[in-house]
Amino acid sequence: MPDTQPTKSILITGCSTGIGYDAAHGMRAQGWRVFAACRKPEDCARLKAEGFDAPLLDYTDEDSIHAALAEVLAATGGTLDALFNNGAYGLPGAVEDLPTEGLRHIFETNFFGWHTLTRAVIPVMRAQGSGRIVQCSSVLGIVSIPWRGAYNATKFALEGLTDTLRIEMRGSGIHICLIEPGPIKTNFRINAITHFERWIDWENAARATQYRDNLRKRLYESSKPDRFELPAKAVTDKLIHALTHPRPRPRYYVTVPTYMAGLMRRLLPTWALDRVVGR
Repeated sequence: MPDTQPTKSILITGCSTGIGYDAAHGMRAQGWRVFAACRKPEDCARLKAEGFDAPLLDYTDEDSIHAALAEVLAATGGTLDALFNNGAYGLPGAVEDLPTEGLRHIFETNFFGWHTLTRAVIPVMRAQGSGRIVQCSSVLGIVSIPWRGAYNATKFALEGLTDTLRIEMRGSGIHICLIEPGPIKTNFRINAITHFERWIDWENAARATQYRDNLRKRLYESSKPDRFELPAKAVTDKLIHALTHPRPRPRYYVTVPTYMAGLMRRLLPTWALDRVVGR
C-alpha cells in the first residue's frame, strides 16, 4: 500500500550558510518539508533556487518573525511539526570594552528573537497536540571563555530559559531540546569581524596589546581548523535524532570539547575550571 503519512514540516532559521544550511538539506533528505529562513533577501532567493521554501526572517524585527511564521502556516494549512532556532552571531571582545548597546544588539538576535518566535510557535503545536522545538546552543552555554562574554551571556541565558520551558512543557506533547556544538566548520569567525569592528574600540582599550597580539590575529588571520572541529553535518545528525526519536534527549553534545566542558562543569571546582578555560 502507498505511504499516506503526511509530510512533516520544520522551520529552520539562519540557513544562509553553516549549521542552518546543512540542517535544511539534511532534513529535506529525511523527507521533511523544510522552511529554510534567512535574514537577507538574496540568501532567501538562493535557497528558493535550490528548491526550498525560504521565508525572510530577521530576529531583530518582530514583524519579520510573525510574517515568516504566517507564511509557513499558510503553506502548511496551519500546522508546524518542528522549529530549529539556529541563527546567531558572535561579538568578540573583553567584557570591559563591550558597550551596553552592543550587548543589547546581540541579545536581540541570539536570544530575544528566538523567544518571540518560540512563543508564537507554541500555540500552533499545542493546538495540534505535538511538536519539537530544538535550540542550537553552544559549548559556551556550558562554560565561559575569555573574550567571548557577549556570546557566552546569550547562550547561558538560552540554556536557562530552555531548561525552564522543557519542564513546563511536560505532558503537552511538545518536546524541547538543546543542541550544544563545539567547534564546527562554519563562517562564524569571519562573520564576527563585522560586529567586532562595529562595537569594540580596541585601540583605545586597556588591553590593546592583547587585542593586537592575540585576539585580532585569531580573528583575522586564523586559517587552521580547530583540532576538534567537525563539519556541520555533525549537528544535523543530532538534530535528526532530536526530531525523530520518540524520547528525544534534553541535551545533545557535539564535538569532543563539548563533552569535556560538560564533564569539567560537573567535576571541577570553580577556581580550577577558571584556570582551564582561561588559558
